[in-house]
Amino acid sequence: MDVSGGLENLPVTVWPRHEEPPGFQYSPDHVAAAECGPDPSEISFSGCSCQSASCLASTCPCLPYAENYKNSCINYEGNELEYSKPVFECNIMCQCGESCQNRVVQKGLQFRLEVFKTAKKGWGLRSLDFIPKGKFVCEYAGEILDRREACRRVQLQSPSDSNYIIAIREHLHDGQIMETFVDPTYTGSVGRFLNHSCEPNLIMVPVRINSMVPKLALFADQDIRAEEELSYDYSGRHHNYFPDLQRDQEKLQEEEMKKKPCYCDAKTCTGFLPYDGSLFCEQDTTSCTKETL
Repeated sequence: MDVSGGLENLPVTVWPRHEEPPGFQYSPDHVAAAECGPDPSEISFSGCSCQSASCLASTCPCLPYAENYKNSCINYEGNELEYSKPVFECNIMCQCGESCQNRVVQKGLQFRLEVFKTAKKGWGLRSLDFIPKGKFVCEYAGEILDRREACRRVQLQSPSDSNYIIAIREHLHDGQIMETFVDPTYTGSVGRFLNHSCEPNLIMVPVRINSMVPKLALFADQDIRAEEELSYDYSGRHHNYFPDLQRDQEKLQEEEMKKKPCYCDAKTCTGFLPYDGSLFCEQDTTSCTKETL
């Protein structure tokens, strides 16, 4: 069985072979939600006019912050595991060729992935190949929502429901926060099967290609062995849930009850999955607390 239905470069297999994960509509790319949100398919970036086979940071407008990749690996600064530099890939309007080094995420899966049944966490995701540190692994693609719809969907969930909605908050240089909400519950990519870990082997990087709607790209944060489970930190990266001490005690107790146990078995496991209380907002969503993920 190929979970992707032939929509990826490589088939995404399932283990055990006789079982199937819960049904959903597979999409390798973000899609627009019917209710709201920006259209992720819109092309709003003008392309570069580079004539070389591969763009250079010194001349390409798509590379304002130095090269994004080296040998198709995310270009970590030094040995830092965090990655905060904005990433823009060359796009469909660019004059550079398909071999340009600034085209990585848009090329899709490069490793054989498998959806498999875990002992405690339901379905998970692993690679059947060795993945070197820095390599692109997969996208976390789904419906693009606005804040109001994200809050509405989260509030409709029961305690037993799995929450796939992710909120990405990028801090801009002028102090503003840019938010992106992605929900792969009903329509999404293979990234929806990734489980949380307090010591993850993937890092999520927003990558923009054709518009300001970012692709949520997951890169190997370390060398990953074949058949090792793939995971990322749902809270962003070593920023698991910390309550706002300004909230009243009753509100904090409410949030504690909504937290779910974590089964990642990492040495530094916090015991609970990260919790984003800002999505459990009132009808006036402008009053939601913004928490950095």
